Amino acid sequence: MYTVKAYSAKSPASPLAPYTLQRRDPLPHDIQMEVLYCGVCHSDLHQVRNEWADWNPTEYDCVPGHEIVGKVTKVGDKVSKFKVGDYAAVGCMVDSCKSCVNCKDGFEQYCAEGATFTYNSPDKVSGGHTYGGYSNGLTVTESFALRVAPSLAEKNLAAVAPLLCAGITTYSPLRHWKVGPGQKVGIIGLGGLGHMGVKFAAAFGAHVVMITTSPGKGADAERLGAKEVLVSKDPEQMKKHAGTFDFLLDTVAAEHDLSAYLSLLKRDGTMTMVGIPDKPLPIHTVTLAFPRRQLAGSVIGGIPETQEMLDFCAEKGIFSDIELIPIDKINEAYERLLKSDVKYRFVIDMKTV
Repeated sequence: MYTVKAYSAKSPASPLAPYTLQRRDPLPHDIQMEVLYCGVCHSDLHQVRNEWADWNPTEYDCVPGHEIVGKVTKVGDKVSKFKVGDYAAVGCMVDSCKSCVNCKDGFEQYCAEGATFTYNSPDKVSGGHTYGGYSNGLTVTESFALRVAPSLAEKNLAAVAPLLCAGITTYSPLRHWKVGPGQKVGIIGLGGLGHMGVKFAAAFGAHVVMITTSPGKGADAERLGAKEVLVSKDPEQMKKHAGTFDFLLDTVAAEHDLSAYLSLLKRDGTMTMVGIPDKPLPIHTVTLAFPRRQLAGSVIGGIPETQEMLDFCAEKGIFSDIELIPIDKINEAYERLLKSDVKYRFVIDMKTV
């Protein structure tokens, strides 16, 4: 075992504060890594404050963080993918059963026995529960670690971190529903997820429309790759675009009117939910039935697809837009996150822990 510095929450009401924890020494198939940067996801805030208690209650102490990048410092004697000094990344999962049909198909996030998530999940190896990337060290099995191309790491490693959640969460559904040239694609919400959705949909060759409640976000949406901006609070704009979209990616985690957005789809169009509001959202089924629209959902991506996404980003030079912060600003960052006061993802410099 070895000791790492971290930040944790001790209860739903307590601020994140310095903490030390013990990590396991690398087993034969493990890598040990120095965590250099960790992104801040809105789900970190939900989990720390136990806002998902009805379906994913929080175990304390809670060390969040699942957008992790760093350098390999040790490898087990059976590791083949990594060597000391390599750049590596860890996303939302650190283990799964590896034997169910979903795992065998490369969709470990849908593991029939339940994936082991990077934090607040039962730890099958060490017992207790897992601790995340708001720490300066991590041990993980190599099959759940991702390779980071030197071209990404050397240009802006900090801006790679959010790709491990915000990136793959938007990349996966866009790939699954075959978004590409000739399609009109709407990205609903311009935040940590939405800004990556715009970048990926544009890189795939689609005609991208940013759908937002804020007219002031238009210029930034176009900078990110959107060809048009639709202000959803404007009834005339919504009417103009009704029935014209092939695909919608809904990244909004707050309460909103699904039926209004579904009306934008063509026949057989799909709206996929990747934002997770804390309360169920009502829907008028007539907007699905006429004219045969589909409402779907998606969660992150499996390990093979996450590696594919990182390699695609290396090829295309795609990074997240970030604000780098020291760890002692994390509680302030959470409050700003609630106000959507970030463009578009906080990333913690873990050298400051």
